[in-house]
Amino acid sequence: MVDVAIIGGGPVGLACAIEAEREGLKAVIIEKGALVNSIVGYPNNMEFFSTPELIEIGNHPFPTTAYKPTREEAIEYYRRVADVEGLDIRLYERVERVEGERGGFSVVTENEILKAAHIVVSIGFFDHPNRLNVPGEDLPNVTHYYKEPYPYARQRVAVIGARNSAAKAALDCYRHGADVTLIVRAPELSDKIKYWILPDLQNRIKEGSIRAYFSTAVTEIREDLIVLATREGDVALDTDWVIAMTGYHPDYDFLESLDIELGSDAFRTPHFDEATFESSRAGLYLAGTVCGGYQTNRWFIENGRFHARQIMKHIAHGERRLLDFEAVHWKTAE
Repeated sequence: MVDVAIIGGGPVGLACAIEAEREGLKAVIIEKGALVNSIVGYPNNMEFFSTPELIEIGNHPFPTTAYKPTREEAIEYYRRVADVEGLDIRLYERVERVEGERGGFSVVTENEILKAAHIVVSIGFFDHPNRLNVPGEDLPNVTHYYKEPYPYARQRVAVIGARNSAAKAALDCYRHGADVTLIVRAPELSDKIKYWILPDLQNRIKEGSIRAYFSTAVTEIREDLIVLATREGDVALDTDWVIAMTGYHPDYDFLESLDIELGSDAFRTPHFDEATFESSRAGLYLAGTVCGGYQTNRWFIENGRFHARQIMKHIAHGERRLLDFEAVHWKTAE
């Protein structure tokens, strides 16, 4: 029996384990993939929007070679923190269900049944893309993830989306020899695109280096073309690859299996205590981006890491103290 079983081995899950150990609680992390699996899936050499001190955990300094850390630096930082803290982490072990109640939970995985007094769910959202729900979306030339531009050199690439991920993928592919078309459902690019990226993309569109369709929906994808519904009518574009940067959402099938209450609003936000992050199921807590439901820009590493202390103070001492997360969000979101 452990005091806390943490489902999810991302930065916030690691922060929860660190805080648990510092409160004298025995914690185990169960992660279905690699350590900090979502960051492993980010584009190669991706630069974080945040400076290193804003994504540090456990008061461990995050040394970087530049002003903002890269994907590779972050992976190595969190790996080193996990090693230094001696965290008990079970990797590549998927949780199938959680049975029982506070003080006597059973976490059933592919490999074992782990007994725990409390549960923390910190599963993020990166593994579940928002689908287009159009014919051809499952073809091998369609992806919801972008790693690097080199496979797309000298290829016709359609990038779908209007925010940072789509903007960066379109610019990166263009600069590495791809013929890029950007497809945007809205009438214009999102004002959420980072200020140093937006003018670059606008200028490339203006000069014709990147074609762009606005107020446009994808209706079908084939192996060699993509069909669009535009303001002027249907358009078929010859296309080799489709990069659908349409965002991601939490694993709602898993959340529903936990028997916790989910909001009926558009964001399907899970119900939890704002001071302790305990869900509607006693003894089961939520931490990190999963707390925002479909509103995935509500919680980041920067502010989600503070959930760990709130949760562990409540488990260890029954403390219930509100933290001004809105101030944290404002401070760290660019």
